[in-house]
Amino acid sequence: MATVKLDMEKLVSLCRRRGFIFQSSEIYGGINGFWDYGPLGVELKKNIKDAWWQDMVRNPPPGPDGQEITMVGLDCAIIMNPKVWEASGHVGGFSDPMVDCKESKKRYRADQLEVIEGHHEILPLLYYAYTSNDQDLLKAALKKAEKAARASAKKLVDTPVGQAFMNVAKEVSRLAQIVGPDVDVPGTLTEPRAFNLMFESYAGAIQSEENKVYLRPETAQGIFVNFKNVVDSTRVKIPFGIAQIGKAFRNEINPRNYIFRSREFEQMEIEFFCHPDESMKWYEYWRDLRKKWYSTLGIQSENLVPREQGKEELAHYSIGTTDIEYMFPFSEEPQELEGVAHRGSFDLTAHMTKSGKDLTYFDEEGWNAMLQERLEPFKEDKKRREEEKKKLEKDERSKFIFTPHVIEPSAGADRFTLAVLCESYHLDQAPDANGKMEERLVMRFHPRLAPVKAAVFPLMKKEGMPEKAQSLYRELKKHYKVEYDEAGAVGRRYRRQDEIGTPFCITIDFDTMKDDTVTIRDRDTLQQRRIPIGSVLDELRKAMA
Repeated sequence: MATVKLDMEKLVSLCRRRGFIFQSSEIYGGINGFWDYGPLGVELKKNIKDAWWQDMVRNPPPGPDGQEITMVGLDCAIIMNPKVWEASGHVGGFSDPMVDCKESKKRYRADQLEVIEGHHEILPLLYYAYTSNDQDLLKAALKKAEKAARASAKKLVDTPVGQAFMNVAKEVSRLAQIVGPDVDVPGTLTEPRAFNLMFESYAGAIQSEENKVYLRPETAQGIFVNFKNVVDSTRVKIPFGIAQIGKAFRNEINPRNYIFRSREFEQMEIEFFCHPDESMKWYEYWRDLRKKWYSTLGIQSENLVPREQGKEELAHYSIGTTDIEYMFPFSEEPQELEGVAHRGSFDLTAHMTKSGKDLTYFDEEGWNAMLQERLEPFKEDKKRREEEKKKLEKDERSKFIFTPHVIEPSAGADRFTLAVLCESYHLDQAPDANGKMEERLVMRFHPRLAPVKAAVFPLMKKEGMPEKAQSLYRELKKHYKVEYDEAGAVGRRYRRQDEIGTPFCITIDFDTMKDDTVTIRDRDTLQQRRIPIGSVLDELRKAMA
């Protein structure tokens, strides 16, 4: 069955109509960059988070050498001491150079603006701005340049080459020659100004600088500042990981592409602490594991594009980063789904410096093993043994104290939800009640992620079928999210469940009343089988495994 190219407008319409995602505060006109998950959307997103927690935290696969991996979880406060963000660099450095348009009132990131040069014989020389990777705005900029050339009886011979806005706008006077992306006249763009992406608030009754706090822009820092608490309270040994799923907030200048880039979002992050000498091994392990995980949940491999960042792209703290990207239908290029970063010891070192607290790790097991080996020759000589032990503590103990390196797989729950919605959307052909083929919209969610796992139908509302169906429904809903539906023809009920991605439909019919068998219908293959009613739960469990 062929997959059609997805129209994002149709997906957005389906999500609203079927209760996956709504515009936040819709009855008041909405608010840009914020979204609400409806009854089905909240189930889908919860299943994604549960799958991540189960596969990465509760039951991670063996490590690179076949060893068991220790993982624990945290749920940190959204608002923390502002010094956390000073240490991490967010207060001083978490900002983008922004440009405002005085006419359109729109705001743009200066580092994402590019310009093309108008005809060189037309004075004053004009430049036409557009945002990078936006083909529509690039086409609009070209049309403006061509229109200006025709007005002066000139012609653009070649397609102009884009230049960085920041390079052209170095001189303030050149701003008067730049036509903004959404206007037709030059001189409306302001000089680039720093804009901090953190949401500010105040803790307490008085709005003063001393009471200023921030909504966290990431969940990672809560893990770093709790590193010592976790080590001391759980007796975990390096290497180990700390995981967290939680909300983060960034005052994005241009929220766009549905739930892909919003101002309130949810992260699924791991900070994996390891010895510096083994950090590259663990970086490669997590990079490969995270790439594979998406494929196991129904994301086709050709739509996943892992990309190692070049040196010029790396964050200042990063030793290496792999972006796991997905080919979303709204873009001509793959977009980031998750980043796996080798952060080195940057974060723990920064918090040690700012707080004055010791966040190093003492390898007690390694130290004790070395002591036992080195003191073995002196086991009969107590005095000599103590002398040797003091010498080792002076000369060797410091070698077992180090600042761990950190590998960070950081995934966006909302972005993966969008990828799952895009990947699952299919149009195919299926027979109607009379056997005539008709177009069918079906969401082919992986069974683990599907909001509704099964639907139970009585064929007719008589002869005990509803009671039998309700009994099965009550039994199944103890274990999974299931629906009961007795309204309309069975074919229409199938279509309703196909649209929300329910993997299985179970029908109670006349034969059920005779032999306790049911018809179970597969969403993707449309195959129908008869199985004992007592086997239905096992069938669902097999599909969820």
